[in-house]
Formats: sequence, C-alpha cells, structure tokens
Amino acid sequence: MSSEKFESSTSGPWASDKEGGFLLEARRGEIVSLVQRYGEVPVAELSKLLHVSEVTIRSDLKALEQSGQVRRTRGGVRLPLGNQGETPLEEAGRQHAHAKRRIGQAAAALVQDRETVFLDVGSTTTEVARHLSPTLRGVTVVTAGINIALELERLPNLRVIVTGGTLRPLQHSLVSPYALEVLRHIHADRLFLGCNGVDAIHGVTNANHEEAEVKRCMVAHAAQVIVVADHSKLGEVSRAHLTPLSRVSALITDRHGDGLPPALGQVLRDVQTV
Repeated sequence: MSSEKFESSTSGPWASDKEGGFLLEARRGEIVSLVQRYGEVPVAELSKLLHVSEVTIRSDLKALEQSGQVRRTRGGVRLPLGNQGETPLEEAGRQHAHAKRRIGQAAAALVQDRETVFLDVGSTTTEVARHLSPTLRGVTVVTAGINIALELERLPNLRVIVTGGTLRPLQHSLVSPYALEVLRHIHADRLFLGCNGVDAIHGVTNANHEEAEVKRCMVAHAAQVIVVADHSKLGEVSRAHLTPLSRVSALITDRHGDGLPPALGQVLRDVQTV
C-alpha cells in the first residue's frame, strides 16, 4: 500500500504526552475515522499521517482495541468483524486494489483450455475474471456472480454458466434456493475461492452465511480449491466456515510486511505470493 492512498481528514497537531488530554482523544478519534474510511491502515502510515511515533500509535491501537473500536492486525489496524456492515463489492474492490489485481492475474494464468472452472463471487475473484486470457478455448466458467458473468462477456470463446438463485444486491451474488441445485450437477477442474479469513486452525471462513453455503457446495464439487486472498485476510477468522486448509490445493496472496504467518506456512501445501 502506498502512502499516497491515505489522507487524514484534518490537520494536526496530534502529538501529546498527556494521557487523557484533548489531543490524545482527538488523535484516537482520527485513527478510527481513517480505519472506517479505508478498511485497514498500516501502523507506519498512521505514524506518518498523525506525526507521532509508531510506539505511540501502537499504544493508541491497544486502547482502541480494548474499547472494541478497532481490531489490530499484523502491522496495521482494521474494524472489528462484528462492526463491519455489508461492504458493497465496488468499495471492497478499492481496498488493497493493487494486490487484488496481481492475485487475479496470477490465478487467471492457471486456467487451461477445455477446463471447467468455478469462479466464486467477490472483488478478488472479479480480478481473476478480468485477467482471463482471450486465447483460451473450450473453457466453461460457472459463477454465482452477476458482475463476473458480465465481465466475461468480452471473451466470446468462453462458455459462462450463471447459477441462478436469490440476488444479494450489494455483492451482485446469487444464493439459495436455486444456486445449489445447479452446482450439484457440475464437476469443476478447479475453484477460485474468495473469503474473509484464512487461519491455520479454523481454515477458510466467510462473513456471510448465505454465500458460505454456495461456496461450500463449490468446494465439494471441485477437484482443486485455489484460495485467492490478499494479506489482510491471513490469520483472520470470520463467521461462516468454508473448508479446512487440508482441502486447499493452493493459496495465492500478495507480499506484505512480515509475509505469510508461520502457522499458515506449516499447514498449506502450496503458497504463491505475488
């Protein structure tokens, strides 16, 4: 993430050594505002924006986490899962956009002629759709994402199957009752699976239970499961379980900070960082 992306809504000064003082409260309020605006912000960027040390920022984050206003991550901070409402797909696509494009490009390169592919809903899998090669022949893509089907209209040599089902408007996704009926009659060579969390113990998880049901059905009917997830999802656990990591053929993620959490590296068979 580049420093140009993040902007504070107000100007300082933010530095204060007075615990409980006005400047301290104002600074912490601005941290919460930045996290609400961007979804996740690195400690280093907060330090630059607010003109205080990273030690001070970490102290602020500890206090904000204890009060339930934020959730600390590896090298950064985000909103707690319980406080995150439904984020429109377009807004989610703007978070970690460069990483998602690289992940999408790497994943799309795996698709070969005459394959049947499940392409899950989400902002990262949308990037997979955008990067599929126009030279592919005989490929069938099955998706529950209306926006993904529209993205694939540009590739006339691909066959696109949309599952049908009940529309979730903010995500442009289709869920039960009919989506599962279509998926149960298809066997895919590979699934590109999006998610909200990848954890060594809890496996792959998702925030929405209705979508999770469709995702689990895709997992059950795919020979290979390839998880596409940017660094903010690593080590996270969300509400609905999708699959244990033993079922995951590969994880495609981006290079960031300290890299892959060691526990994930010990469990996953194949990790590709881009």
